[in-house]
Amino acid sequence: MTYTLSGDYELLTEMKAVPVKKSTPISLAQHTYWNLSGHGNGDILGHNVCIKADYITPVDNDLIPTGEMLSVHGTPFDFRKPHEIRDQTKDVSGGYDHNFVLNGNPEAEGGLYLAATVKDPNSGRAMDLLTNARGMQFYTGNFISDTKGKNGVRYKKHSGLCLETQGLPNALNQPKFLSIVYNLGQVYT
Repeated sequence: MTYTLSGDYELLTEMKAVPVKKSTPISLAQHTYWNLSGHGNGDILGHNVCIKADYITPVDNDLIPTGEMLSVHGTPFDFRKPHEIRDQTKDVSGGYDHNFVLNGNPEAEGGLYLAATVKDPNSGRAMDLLTNARGMQFYTGNFISDTKGKNGVRYKKHSGLCLETQGLPNALNQPKFLSIVYNLGQVYT
């Protein structure tokens, strides 16, 4: 994994992996927490989020994706136009921890495509997330317990959000999902 500060206000994270002995499933993700309000300035529920996805992958009782793709249209998962997280979470028990099937096509779009935009109206900060991955787990810090953090700040539920780009979860067991198996010598980037 390589982190690069490139250009104005740009953080590039690049993950690479190559199977060296045999074909291998690879779907790397990172679990970075973001709060555009700034450290110690409240929760992320007032952030506006736009996710470029028409579908989510519903899960069973064990939180394993079933192989279905559920349209976000008319559901609390419809972030195709920006919405304040608070407005959407009232219909999602506990908050978001869901995989979105991204609309972008890295081959057609020259590599990276816009997957999500997050804006905090109070601070004026905004973030665009570009990726070449097919899925993105949107997590709203539902399980953050009262934890002492930097400079004594208390981190609580919804103190941060994560946008974890990845292959579609459970792709190994779901033939409808794009394969995450890389052959010997094939580079995952």
